[in-house]
Amino acid sequence: MPTLNWIGKAAVEKHHQDVPYRLLEPVPELSCGDSDSGNLIVQGDNLHALKALLPRYAGQVKCIYIDPPYNTGNEGWVYNDNVNSPEIRKWLGAVVGKEGETLDRHDRWLCMMYPRLLLLKQFLKDDGVILMSLDGNEHRYAELLFDEIFGIQNRVETFVWKKSYGGGAKSKQVVNLHEYILCFAKYRDRLGEIVLPPDENTRRYYKFSDHNHETRGAYRLQPLATNSMDARPNLRYAIPFEGHEIWPEKQWQWSRERCLAAIENDELVIKQVKGKWSVNYKQYLKDGDGEERGAKLYSIIEGIYTQHGTNEVKELFGDGKVFSFPKPPELLQKLIQAFSDKNSLVLDSFAGSGTTAHAVLNLNKQDGGNRKFILVEMDETIATTVTAERNKRVIEGYSNAKGEPVEGLGGGFQFCRLSKEPLFTADGQINADVTFRQLAEFVWLTETKTGYTGKADSPLLGVFDGRAIYLLYNGILGDKDPDKGNVLTPTIFKDLPVFQGQKIIYATAKRGGDSWLKDKQIIVKQTPYALGK
Repeated sequence: MPTLNWIGKAAVEKHHQDVPYRLLEPVPELSCGDSDSGNLIVQGDNLHALKALLPRYAGQVKCIYIDPPYNTGNEGWVYNDNVNSPEIRKWLGAVVGKEGETLDRHDRWLCMMYPRLLLLKQFLKDDGVILMSLDGNEHRYAELLFDEIFGIQNRVETFVWKKSYGGGAKSKQVVNLHEYILCFAKYRDRLGEIVLPPDENTRRYYKFSDHNHETRGAYRLQPLATNSMDARPNLRYAIPFEGHEIWPEKQWQWSRERCLAAIENDELVIKQVKGKWSVNYKQYLKDGDGEERGAKLYSIIEGIYTQHGTNEVKELFGDGKVFSFPKPPELLQKLIQAFSDKNSLVLDSFAGSGTTAHAVLNLNKQDGGNRKFILVEMDETIATTVTAERNKRVIEGYSNAKGEPVEGLGGGFQFCRLSKEPLFTADGQINADVTFRQLAEFVWLTETKTGYTGKADSPLLGVFDGRAIYLLYNGILGDKDPDKGNVLTPTIFKDLPVFQGQKIIYATAKRGGDSWLKDKQIIVKQTPYALGK
């Protein structure tokens, strides 16, 4: 497989492992509605924020959408990752400008994206997908980058989004009307069918009705014959009809058995027109379970434009210049609908104006879903005055640009910032401010490589792959003396929830012989040294 190389690649290939784990600190005054809603807006460097979120959400996200800097040369974004290599040290804090001003701007963009994509991959469920918006500036490099990180076999599609109506009066050469949206799955073979909810454009093709109308709805006719070049002899046979044998020019779509059953159930329409036989099957609007057929997602997305996103921001804030080039919620709704379900977790680590959260809230209102969102925005001013404020208005209701009241969609979110101090101190000890819950999430991630969803109200965090995982820390047994409640002894062991089988116990120390540990099927891992920091 072709691979991509650039200045600084070797320095960032493992940089995500060196980023310290920080804690999420809630900011109640910037939160909205129910703080336990499961929705989250995090302000901070997204590389550090992703690392902080990983212990809680690894392996749980169904759909990731990101809209990173396009690297057009007009954005003024800053490469500031603290990577200790000579070629990158000289970049730190430097504004990335136009090609002629900074010839290494593509290298910087790739260095910025690489560790973030490696972390984002860890958030995905096995049937999850990641979508990334971009234009032609980095498209050719980004596809190779995704091939390397996610695997070329997991490429789903590169969507072409027609973002503009037309125009182009200022263009000196080609009028550019489109952008791209890369889509890769964690494991494409586990992705399943991709469909959108039925819409009016789909329903208008279903014009006919029969005795199945009450349960299956109207139907349309689809040709049973196919011109597929994949020759399959078992699909070439004669259909008996009123004393005739009807042969396909090449082959049928269905097996003989399925075809005969369809004739028996009056699901085929066979006619002779101008001496030529036509065989069509009835495709009902609803499937056998009474669910309407969904619409297909096309590789070219039309009818949703950048101007729609600007208009939405103008409606919310009375000024379309609050945020430049926001994505329209309709675009994100279409993608989230196609690649998630009603109870999915959606992540956006380049949140910007907060369109992803807006789209999730819209979808939940429309179909009664319970989707959750996690947003990360680096810029403090944007995070507080645009990202959070926008979705607060969407949730609670607001007055539009005309002064008309707009009803809120309901919901809520918790706003958080990153702690200044990491989970571990410079000498590798656990920071004194770390709670049992926070360390439990980290222990679970270390042991299982998945996010922790338990209650963290017991030394027994849970059972994974047949082994029980325990944590003794911060007085969880009611004794805050570090020489007692956090140390595994035979006496302490008797107070632990019982599990028959392999037990992994994280503790500051152990008291007990190897024969006792073996008899009780215990493996002790000493904190903090057993934790990958």
